[in-house]
Order: sequence, then C-alpha cells, then structure tokens
Amino acid sequence: MTASTADGTVSYSVEDSTAVVTLDRPAAHNALTVRMVRELAEAFDAARNNDQVRAIVLTGAGTRAFSAGGDLGELIPRLTAGELDILAPDPSKRFFSDVFTPIIAAVNGICLAGGLEMLLGTDIRVASERSIFGLPEVKWGLVPGGGTHVRLPQQVPWAAAMHLLLTGDHISAHEAHRIGLINEVVPDDQVRTRAMEFAEIISRNGPVAVRTAKEIAVRALGNEPKFALELALNERVLRSEDATEGPRAFIEKRTPRYSQP
Repeated sequence: MTASTADGTVSYSVEDSTAVVTLDRPAAHNALTVRMVRELAEAFDAARNNDQVRAIVLTGAGTRAFSAGGDLGELIPRLTAGELDILAPDPSKRFFSDVFTPIIAAVNGICLAGGLEMLLGTDIRVASERSIFGLPEVKWGLVPGGGTHVRLPQQVPWAAAMHLLLTGDHISAHEAHRIGLINEVVPDDQVRTRAMEFAEIISRNGPVAVRTAKEIAVRALGNEPKFALELALNERVLRSEDATEGPRAFIEKRTPRYSQP
C-alpha cells in the first residue's frame, strides 16, 4: 500500500501469442488507483477475448515493484466509504478468477497487499531475488479483501498463510519459494525473460487443452461462495473507525491509534 502521487495506467500489448499487462505507476510502486483497477480488468478482458493469446504475463513497470497494493490516498478511502464494487463488482469473483487463459506473474520487486492479492490470481510466478512479499493490511486496520483469505490457505500451508495474514510481516523471495507461493527465483534482470519463456512453453501446447485444464482446476475449487463470504465480512472491517485511522496514520507517518473492540 502506498499514498497517492499520480494516476498511473495499465498498459497492454500482444507479443506473438502472449499478452503482456503492465502496471505502470513506478513512482508509487505501481500502487493501484481506481482508474488502474478499471484498466486492469479491461486488459484482461481483451486478452481473454483474443483467440490468438495463449498466455498472459502480468508485471510492474520499473525495477522496484510489482505492486504495493491499493492506493491509500484514493482507492482505500473510497472502499471505506462503501464503494466495495470498485474491487468486486461481482461478489463471487476476485482478481482473474474467471480468466482461464494461463497467467504468468513476473514479480520485479515489492509485492505487497493488493499486489500479493493479484499474484494469488495467477498460475505461474517468477520473482527477482530482491522481491519481497507481504500482507500489511492488519497493521493499518484493514484486511486483504481481494480473495486472499480464500486463496492463500489453498496455495500455501496454513501456518504460513496465517503468518502473513495476522502479523503483516514481509517475507523474502526465497522464503516465498520455500513455502510454495512462487515457482522460481531468478536474477533481477531475468524476471521478464523467464516469464516469457514460460508463456512460450505454454503456447506450444494445445490451446483448448490448456484452457480446459485451467478451467477445471479453478472451477473445482468452488471459490465463488467463499469470495462472497469474504466480501460480506470485509464490509464490517471497512466500516470500522480503525479502517479510516490506519490509512490516515500511514499517510501521516505515525503509529495508528486504534479503538478497542
């Protein structure tokens, strides 16, 4: 999570049979604004509806960050004001949950909060050696409501998931690899190259078979009602005084003064 500095954008291009989606706000660690959330959805719709696209690579602009999550100066205040449909217009869906084209994440640095939530919606994950991962929301009176409570315990051991969810601690790329959160750790200058290699490997396989394999795996999880439950409970947090105090304290660079439960 980071405070607002500029609107940012999401760029989309197609290279051979691979769509490349780039979160482009490097001055703010590619933190998501409302505009970027909308453009991200549009980019993935474009990739999903293009029969020539066999794989999607998701990455962040610059050399410091994949994404630091939602913008605390613009996106988060709108969520705490009740605009939950910004992130979840359909309560049963989360980041990329209805995209059956394989998604490869190229993580080039900071991957925190909403950045990690996006990561959990991808299929294969390559990270640079200096990347860090974490869910700091609880430090700021929030919870990661982008599907993380459902997806993270499905993808890593329970104790590892609870460590990230409850402490707000960061972990290194090598620790993320050890617990199974990412597939590979590579030198900083090889992240995008390795992600594109994975995309090329996938693209050589039967497209109907690949998309069907992913669709079966995703649908078999049965996450739709679980996502709806997360959204319902997250609303309780977003309406609390703490959800306003935490982001304000972050922006003002001070310790939050939380109310007693």
